[in-house]
Amino acid sequence: MNQNGKTWVWVLVILAIILVIGLILVLSGVGIYNRLVGLDEGVKAAWAQVENQLQRRYDLIPNYVATVKGYAKHEREVFIQVTEARSRVGGAKTVPDKISANNDLSGALARLLVVVERYPDLKANQNFIRLQDELAGTENRIATERMRYNDQVKVYNQTIRRFPTNFIAGIFGFERAEFFEAPEAAEVPPQVEFE
Repeated sequence: MNQNGKTWVWVLVILAIILVIGLILVLSGVGIYNRLVGLDEGVKAAWAQVENQLQRRYDLIPNYVATVKGYAKHEREVFIQVTEARSRVGGAKTVPDKISANNDLSGALARLLVVVERYPDLKANQNFIRLQDELAGTENRIATERMRYNDQVKVYNQTIRRFPTNFIAGIFGFERAEFFEAPEAAEVPPQVEFE
């Protein structure tokens, strides 16, 4: 084999190596992209579950407020706060806005529960007891779904920040997801005062 033939063999070997390395990089990039898509969909599915429970609470509140109103006619300010907070939840469009509005609603509901404690007859009313149980069950479901959502967000956010996935995430516009954190008001328990 002459010198020219050996040169072509080396050129073909080098091109084959470059092609194999390029193919490996492309397949790795596709795998990373597909994993990011799966994680992103997991976050969206978890958020949909949170929204299902938030909607359940949203639907229960008018009945709950109407029942309490019958007993606590002079607690108008609390009812207005709950109604306004519920309205903000209904108007929220983005995930951060929905989280903020629902945190405000949780605070207003905590204040409403303080009002409920002042009326022993109300706590004995069967309709109220049933509504209160439904609302308590819904709050538990919200807490569970919020935890699942936050777990998904954690995995997703960690993945898009890790090397080398962060390059693919940046190229395709994968952005960090928002955690659904408890409102600051949740750190202080509502005060119940008996008159």
